[in-house]
Amino acid sequence: MMMLTVFVLQPTGGEAASLSDIQKQIAAAKAEMKEAERRAANAERQAAQAEQQAASAKSEKGDIITKKADAEASIKNLMAEIDNVVINKTKTQAQSDAKEEELLQTGLELEQAEERVVTRDELLQSRMRLMYTNGFVSYMDVLLSATSFTDFIDRFDALQSILSQDRDILAEQREEKELVAAKKIEVEKQFAEVKAIYEKLELYEAHLIKKEQEKETLIASYNSNIQQLDSRLTQIDSTLEELEGISKEQEELLMALASKVSKLNAEKNRISNPYTGGKLGMPIKDNYRISSNFGTRVHPISGKKHTHTGIDFAAPQGTAIYAAEAGVVLVAQSWSSYGNTVIIDHGNGLWTLYGHIRNNGIKVDKGDTVKKGQKIAEVGSTGNSTGPHLHFEVRKNQVTVNPSSYLK
Repeated sequence: MMMLTVFVLQPTGGEAASLSDIQKQIAAAKAEMKEAERRAANAERQAAQAEQQAASAKSEKGDIITKKADAEASIKNLMAEIDNVVINKTKTQAQSDAKEEELLQTGLELEQAEERVVTRDELLQSRMRLMYTNGFVSYMDVLLSATSFTDFIDRFDALQSILSQDRDILAEQREEKELVAAKKIEVEKQFAEVKAIYEKLELYEAHLIKKEQEKETLIASYNSNIQQLDSRLTQIDSTLEELEGISKEQEELLMALASKVSKLNAEKNRISNPYTGGKLGMPIKDNYRISSNFGTRVHPISGKKHTHTGIDFAAPQGTAIYAAEAGVVLVAQSWSSYGNTVIIDHGNGLWTLYGHIRNNGIKVDKGDTVKKGQKIAEVGSTGNSTGPHLHFEVRKNQVTVNPSSYLK
């Protein structure tokens, strides 16, 4: 990244280039500025596009995260439902086992009942064979062989009892067979129902497990999409950082070029419009003596020879200092060895400097527009100073010149 630092208030040398050379430099600098502006605008345009892409990716990621959360909640519900189905399956299996056991028991009871029926049937068949073999006469023989009427009645009652018992056995046989058969049918029906319920639960469980697997697959897809979007956002952030660097570089280049063009224009004006003097008013109105002129002198503090860049007016502490010409305040603060200082830009590359102002003696602020003869400060002895005085400088295109030729 190119950095160009501009040091104000430092001499830039004499008239080293012709007016034609300066104009060429100005044109070249402006062309370079135009190219820098184009590159900066292009970087800003790309950055805007990247920011839109980032916003779109973030929105898409947000939607996917919401869908993922919904899918996870759905899986949680499915797992709870599967747990309930498993519980119901366990209960139903227990019921099925109980019904199966009951069915086996009923089957056993039916077998036992059938055995009893067979036994009774054999008894009845035996009696029927006896009756058919001996005929009805056998029964009459039993009655007629009675020795008395009472014996006849007893014999008749006995035969009636036998016949009644036979009828009861036959009825009991039919009833028992019907009951056991009905019970078997009922148990078989209940067993079938329980088994059907269990099979339905198994099918439903399989359906839920499939749904859970589908959701898991969907979540895996969401996670993959989120990773891709995160990677994309990282790339976009890297691009934005790079574009920001380009924009900053071009901004610094534009500032440097603008400063260069400003200096070149000032130099151009200086060559085209040489100053003939008599422009500025006196910074101090009373006729205070000049204690040090512009030019080479022995420094009162260091004791060494150096170039004195202005004129010193010996004046008492607090003496009013006035603007030598209308202009804009560039500096209104402590300024290195000058102490409290005011610098005013009068346009066309002409500046004036007022140094060693007393503390709280500056009466203007940076950026203020002042009129010629307006009070701007008060004499002091701040900075590198041996006593109260005003150090007054005139700078043309940032080069110090002798103030005497500028003062009226």
